[in-house]
Parts: sequence; C-alpha cells; structure tokens
Amino acid sequence: MINEQIRDREVRLIGENGEQLGIMSSQEALRLAREADLDLVKIAPGAKPPVCKIIDYGKYRYEQARKEKEARRKQKIVEIKEVRMSPNIDSNDLNTKLASARKFLEKGNRVKVSLRFRGREMAHMQQSRHILEEFADAISDIAVIEKPIKQEGRCLTMFLAKKEGTKNKKED
Repeated sequence: MINEQIRDREVRLIGENGEQLGIMSSQEALRLAREADLDLVKIAPGAKPPVCKIIDYGKYRYEQARKEKEARRKQKIVEIKEVRMSPNIDSNDLNTKLASARKFLEKGNRVKVSLRFRGREMAHMQQSRHILEEFADAISDIAVIEKPIKQEGRCLTMFLAKKEGTKNKKED
C-alpha cells in the first residue's frame, strides 16, 4: 500500500535515511512524504501500529524485482534423471548404467532407477528385486536411497539422491 491507500489512523514512520520518526497519524506521515517529494509505503502491515517508510516507490519496486531475479538465478534446479533396466540385464550393461547414474548424481541430480518388465517377465517381479538392491549397494558410496523400491504398474522403481557431505570432482 502506498500514499492515500494507507487507511490506518496511526503509523510508525521511518524516514528516508532510515531514522525513526515515531508514531503519528497517517495524514501527518503522508504530508511529510509529500514535503520530501517521495512516497509513503507500508512495509510492515502486521505490526501494531503498522510500519511505514518514506521512500521513492519506483526505485523500491525496481530493487525488489532485482533481488528476486538474483535469487532465481542463484537457486539450483534439481532434475530427476532416469536409468531404465530390464530384469535380464548383463553385468557389463549394469556397470554402464551404474556409471551413468554416478555421473548424474555427481552433477547434483536425483536418479530414478526403474526395472521394466514385459510379457512373461511380469510373473517374476519379486525375484528380480535383487537387481535394484545390488544397484543401490554398488552406488552406496555416493548415493542414498531416497524412496525405497516400489512397484508402479509394470516397473519396480527407486529414487537415489546424493549423500550429504560427498564432494564433486570439480570441488576437489
């Protein structure tokens, strides 16, 4: 809320240089803001009485937008990468899948490991559970199971995430 939109009877006023001007009526605060050729902006509406500040509103909005943009740029977006296998996977193929999962985890992504069943393989779902368990054991030095093995339709899936405290190769 700015200027005439502020309907409170009393407000705590902060000056343009950050000094406390005390509690006064909103009309008096608005008059002081107009004399300084600036705007009266309510910055803490939940306080008793509400806190208002004398500032240049256009500059204030610009600073807020810049801070939000900077925060968005600095945040890390974690993606979920998927590694698919079949129940009759060979050890060399499994090692290849392990290497790709390790690479995904080192980049900071989460990994969804899925074991896909087709046709007659569906009858032996529980016997193939050990493949996912071995996969998790083989990568346990850098990963931790985030969501345990679960059946989703024709697949057994589990989610892996990077262990806290493990370093990236780039950080060494």
